Amino acid sequence: MQPSGVWATSVGVARVRALETEREDALFRDPLAQAFATAGGLWPSSPPLPDDEAARRRRLAVSFSIVIRTKFLDDLLQQASASGVRQVVLLGAGMDSRAFRMDWPEGTRLFEVDTAAPLDFKASVLRQERAVARCERITVAVDLREDWPGALVAAGHDPAVPTVWIAEGLLIYLPEEAVELLLARISAQSAAGSRMGLTLGSRGVIERFGADAEPGSAASMWVSEMPDDPVGWLAGHGWEAESHTLRERAAAYGRPISTPPQREERPGGLISAVRR
Repeated sequence: MQPSGVWATSVGVARVRALETEREDALFRDPLAQAFATAGGLWPSSPPLPDDEAARRRRLAVSFSIVIRTKFLDDLLQQASASGVRQVVLLGAGMDSRAFRMDWPEGTRLFEVDTAAPLDFKASVLRQERAVARCERITVAVDLREDWPGALVAAGHDPAVPTVWIAEGLLIYLPEEAVELLLARISAQSAAGSRMGLTLGSRGVIERFGADAEPGSAASMWVSEMPDDPVGWLAGHGWEAESHTLRERAAAYGRPISTPPQREERPGGLISAVRR
């Protein structure tokens, strides 16, 4: 089975994580990323870089953002575990390997929600690699446009106890009304003390990256950006949120962005939130 459509982008993300893993100063280690990229035809060869310098810089910027957001959400998950949360839900899980590469407290249940195609592709690679999860891992094959909360509960999720939710690289592919519905459903399934990590498309990102994107590329499928006030938006759904910029987090992780901002810094697309 070869990757196609939106979920194929998760194989590209795996390739970025594999490259980061090879660095001596890696911000994280993902030992399965290379296997996912290989199975998807993106390793060891790389996609040809565009001749256009601006396009090349945009591609490198996207790769950099994937590295920073991965570290950001890793930290958020570790903090949630330290606070006692033992339910984890990865929405649009793709080639996420956190069930296998992170240390989880005893009793942690991690649900991977995605459609059947990426989950089947992933399962074949995991069998090949003889990968063993470090927590109870439960896959839930359902389209996020369908009744995924019902499927999640049927798989064993308990909405009465806190959950940490991750929507990484997902919301940008959904129209605004679908983003609102997804957040409403997450909120309805979240007990007090639940946590959430989101990545949102920054304002103007579609104009900068998607305007001349190659057909079929990730950027060509981006359709939504974050609200002007993401903290206020999430407060309206019952969440106490913090917004972080890529530049801010990159500096904190020792990977500062050397170029000055080309425009006024707005609220960032890395979001951490707690359900009150």
